[in-house]
Amino acid sequence: MAPENLAGRSIAGYRLLERIGEGGTAEVYRAEHPERGACAFKVLRERLRGDPIVVKRFLREAGYGSRVVHPGVVRTYDFGESDGLYYLALEWATGESLADFLHREAPLAPADAVALVRQLADALAAAHAAGIIHRDLKPENIMYDPSARSVKLLDFGIARDAEQPLEERLTRTGFFVGTLQYVAPEALSGELVDGRADIYSLAKIAYYMLTGRHPHDGRSPRELFQQLLSGKATPLSVASDRKFAPALEAAVMKGLSRQPGDRQATVSAFADELEAALAQTKDTSKSRGILGALKNIVGKRNSE
Repeated sequence: MAPENLAGRSIAGYRLLERIGEGGTAEVYRAEHPERGACAFKVLRERLRGDPIVVKRFLREAGYGSRVVHPGVVRTYDFGESDGLYYLALEWATGESLADFLHREAPLAPADAVALVRQLADALAAAHAAGIIHRDLKPENIMYDPSARSVKLLDFGIARDAEQPLEERLTRTGFFVGTLQYVAPEALSGELVDGRADIYSLAKIAYYMLTGRHPHDGRSPRELFQQLLSGKATPLSVASDRKFAPALEAAVMKGLSRQPGDRQATVSAFADELEAALAQTKDTSKSRGILGALKNIVGKRNSE
């Protein structure tokens, strides 16, 4: 059965121009609004509109996104139901997915990687301050604008309200949600997680930015699952021929600790540690450069 194509229709004041993508639950369109201009417009798939749990989860995503207002988070304009269609209208983010950019350009220079980590940490901190845990942080859920070298966080589809009562959870205990390559180990049992799960995912993104590789290299989902539960992440320096400052490697690997309590306390603290390590590296390099210049001067004078 061919998927429906709503291009050309107007829904809740948005003119759908063309279908640009699809996910597990929704079709995505490029749309125009008379006041907001270009928008991304998500519509719940036709076959899922009769499932009350799916509908509730879809609208929950919209509600979570609307609570987070930050330059590093794609803005939620509108959401609801119109003529039997459940929709979500979002800010149009220019650029490409961070996944596509990293697939082409990784590994990045440490300074560039740390700058992007800081932007993502600031966006996540805003979400956490609003009581929202993302739970599905990965390069595919991040837009990258190469002209501005900026990132925007999107897709709160499996986010969780930190204050949500147990009886209102929409996932069952014992079933994890997220993407296996980036999910925190404590989420694998399906238990409730806090902001430290997002720290783990951000550390994995930082690791991939710096090395072009993942810290766990399981060849199958089963093997990867076991590595996440019991295996140690490959040290940053082992995964790459590049030499990293010990403080930078220590900060990334701390974020990848299996136990949440062994990680940094917040996403901001994680970014702070990476920036401090980078600054320390620059200061050391500058000192070595000055020392080298002085040695050259002294050497020339002694030879005269």
